[in-house]
Amino acid sequence: MKVGIVGATGYGGVELYRILSKHPHVDECILYSSSEVDVPYINSFPHLNELSDHKLKNIDVEEMKNNVDVLFLATPPGVSRNLSPQFIESNVKIIDLSGDLRLKKKSEYEAWYKRPCVDESVLEKAVYGLSELNKAEIEKAKLLANPGCFPTATILGLAPVVKQKLVNEQSIIVDAKTGVSGAGRNASQATHYSEINENVKIYKVHEHQHIPEVEQALHVLNNAVTCISFHTHLMPMTRGIMATIYASLTDSYSTEALLDVYKSFYEHSPFVRIRNKNEFPSTKEVYGSNFCDIGLKVDERTNRVTIVSVIDNLMKGAAGQAVQNFNIMNGFEETTGLYFAPIYP
Repeated sequence: MKVGIVGATGYGGVELYRILSKHPHVDECILYSSSEVDVPYINSFPHLNELSDHKLKNIDVEEMKNNVDVLFLATPPGVSRNLSPQFIESNVKIIDLSGDLRLKKKSEYEAWYKRPCVDESVLEKAVYGLSELNKAEIEKAKLLANPGCFPTATILGLAPVVKQKLVNEQSIIVDAKTGVSGAGRNASQATHYSEINENVKIYKVHEHQHIPEVEQALHVLNNAVTCISFHTHLMPMTRGIMATIYASLTDSYSTEALLDVYKSFYEHSPFVRIRNKNEFPSTKEVYGSNFCDIGLKVDERTNRVTIVSVIDNLMKGAAGQAVQNFNIMNGFEETTGLYFAPIYP
């Protein structure tokens, strides 16, 4: 197959290239950019010196329709709104890594993202690509909304207890932390070395655009979920997300019982790993991989559960999950090109 990557000069784009360039079912990766047309790719990423003659191509929709089987949009919000609708009637499958297609309500997208939304007829066609929870729909998808990084860690951490109604749906609190690569490659004051080094910042308090995405997915699992408390923190590290989740239990459950629920729920999910009792994952333990590691423990004093879910934001939170969805959409083994160990330390 031939795949195209729009936004190839970003962190998500280069991760897609890293995976897809060695994928056994991909013959060619065509790299597109809106800002660096005809510029050698190694100008952006000198470590890819095997691409010394490869130049970035202009974003030409008709050329893409004729030369690409699957198009990955590793772009900021707003780009897919314009590009995706142009491929609806074509044979090209779209995997959108931005947030443009994730929310099903146009008004909700515009309220949280502060920008115009794609037409609702396009939103209706988009399949939400959380691989572990929506595989049957992903298999049939032509237009796929790849989940956000925070939602991936959070939803996977909560799905078993929310679906089986083991927690009070109105008690959910999420304390999430991320590395600076989640902000993208462009420089900003927030991610400047002297601003983030030896520092921890909370940001977008009660305003993070991933809040409605998490709530939407949890509501599908259990319609009693209406809203959650969700806060994000920027950490002085390059990669990784840790979502520490708190919720009140609906009955008295032991840690062992809940771990059994999780192991059963994710029995056929090769990229979700459940830790044993009293073991909790760290971000370094999934670094550079497509794994989501989950640990949990019941606090018998308060009858609350603490769930810790970690991912690499550029892998399971972006490019890795996009390739996992690519595999499912095209009938390949789900783990193809992805089943490698994390980088450690």
